[in-house]
Amino acid sequence: MENTNNELLLTKDGLEKLENELNHLRTVKRKEVAARIKEAISYGDITDNSEYEDAKNEQAFIEGRIITLEKMLRRARLLEKDENSDCQVSLGSTVVLKDLDLKKDYEYTIVSTAEADPTDKKISNESPVGKAILGLVVGDQVEVKVPAGTFNYRIEEIS
Repeated sequence: MENTNNELLLTKDGLEKLENELNHLRTVKRKEVAARIKEAISYGDITDNSEYEDAKNEQAFIEGRIITLEKMLRRARLLEKDENSDCQVSLGSTVVLKDLDLKKDYEYTIVSTAEADPTDKKISNESPVGKAILGLVVGDQVEVKVPAGTFNYRIEEIS
């Protein structure tokens, strides 16, 4: 979640993930691609050298990602869990939702857009479901309109 003073709120896990990715790119990937470039240059003429072109493209991608991560981390602020966080859905909450139509439970952690990973059950506070449940408490029901239709959920648990 980006707030008005351009901070990027991150959970502890999200911050560590970004820091680890940045460290890996700086210490491992840069060296790997530099070695690939050096090897490609050793083959001679680089004008028609596909290995050289591929390595240079990867180098540009890595450097771009490093710049992006550095900017994100400069704006990052660690999300502090507040006293109400187990009573009310907020950024960092893990929530169990009951789909009232399918009678099925879903568990999600509400995170910032930068950390969202639906395959890991981490949804953005800016997603339709994330937006709809922020501020709700256990027992609240909500109707969420998404491109696939409308879902009816009840908050079963917040932690």
